[in-house]
Amino acid sequence: MIKVLINGCNGKMGQEVAKAIRLTPEIDILCGVDRIDTGDNNFPVFTDVNSINLIPDVIIDFSIPDATFNILKFANEKRIPTVIATTGFSNIELKKINEYSNHFPIFKSANMSYEINLMAKLVANLAQKLSDSDIEIIETHHNKKIDSPSGTALILADSINNALNNEMNYEYDRHNKHTKRDKKEIGIHSIRGGTEVGKHSVIFFGNNESFEITHNVSSRSVFANGAIKAAFYIAHKENGLYDMNNLV
Repeated sequence: MIKVLINGCNGKMGQEVAKAIRLTPEIDILCGVDRIDTGDNNFPVFTDVNSINLIPDVIIDFSIPDATFNILKFANEKRIPTVIATTGFSNIELKKINEYSNHFPIFKSANMSYEINLMAKLVANLAQKLSDSDIEIIETHHNKKIDSPSGTALILADSINNALNNEMNYEYDRHNKHTKRDKKEIGIHSIRGGTEVGKHSVIFFGNNESFEITHNVSSRSVFANGAIKAAFYIAHKENGLYDMNNLV
């Protein structure tokens, strides 16, 4: 039985992970961490990382970057495998996560969906075949999402860019630009509204035609189940940084 600590246990995704764990054999919730203990959980909740007195087999982190690094200090001290599903990290923070993975195994993905990672492979292949196309990425999320663009949009953009020899530039805002579109750019656009869980489209614009691939998530359970699969995967791995490509 794998015992899990959920970091960000009172957030929407933390609650979704807890729900999914209760439906999954061979895994159980040991405790949770959040800034406030609402008293609504049927497991211990710590509001201070320094007060944690239980040692899980795996940590699943759905929180914000500051909270992620608080739990990473605890994970590093106890050498606990950790699944990071939080997004919005800076390049410096990503480098620190990579350094932590030298001491204990870390599974990190901005999107825990198998299908979105399959989509990343598909659009990379298409980018090579449609090399003269203008490529645009549109991502849509609920009005409470903090980071922009989404980590998933960047996964898709990076996959395309890698397939095109890393020659592409990312354009996030054309508002102040008064020049025609550069062939070497990938436009990335963010839409925020309502309760949209997550929708990502990659559009290849050619002459007189376009090709679009869209992935739409209607339930957060997709990400929760993916995080649980990652927890099973990482539980007994050696030190290092792993992602959905390893799991797939």
